[in-house]
Amino acid sequence: MTERSEPPLEAAGPPGAVPGPPAPQVAAVPAPSPAGSAASEPAGGPAPAEAARAPSAVSTWNIANALTIARLVIVPVFAVFLFLEGTGWRYAALGVFLLASLTDQLDGWLARKYGLITDFGKIADPIADKALIGAALVCLSYLGDIPWWVTVVIIAREAGVTLLRFLVIRHGVIPASYGGKVKTVLQIVAIALYIVPGVPGLVRWVPLGAALVVTVGTGLDYVVRAVRLRQVAKRARAA
Repeated sequence: MTERSEPPLEAAGPPGAVPGPPAPQVAAVPAPSPAGSAASEPAGGPAPAEAARAPSAVSTWNIANALTIARLVIVPVFAVFLFLEGTGWRYAALGVFLLASLTDQLDGWLARKYGLITDFGKIADPIADKALIGAALVCLSYLGDIPWWVTVVIIAREAGVTLLRFLVIRHGVIPASYGGKVKTVLQIVAIALYIVPGVPGLVRWVPLGAALVVTVGTGLDYVVRAVRLRQVAKRARAA
């Protein structure tokens, strides 16, 4: 019996015959796969790794961006309620303000969790946030509830940080910090307390003062990080 690693024996010819040269071995050519598909591609389609690398376009019209647009639409409604006389309208304005603030947290969570991040959302979301906070501060200052200098400081900081992000965007993106999230929460709490009628002044001033300190502090932090980002980008180009 012939082993699998041993070549088979050739049949013996007639006596005295000179054996001819061995026949050349021809390598088997694999038959082409059906429907003109590549031989290395599985029958079921592209490899999982290639399928995972294929980019999938995210539509601008998704739930996260819809919530952002809704927040922009709610801003003038909130301002109108705030200027109407009566305690009931004040509480209506508070409800609209808290609802808009909730969508601020919800749309970002949905975009990150379900991969709905779009260029439109990156631009519209911070605009909607600043429109809501800015409108609330301006209206409350006009009504004499919040000092104008507080409104000017907070709005100047928000506008400055937004401008700074656009100036250094060619070098990189400055991510939102934990202090920025704390700042947003403090601003929402302070504004809500100023909307509700009859809240003692000290109770209002504590969160507003904390929001003012964190707002200015995080603004300076953005300036420092922007300078560092620019320096790192310069060194990378010089290398």
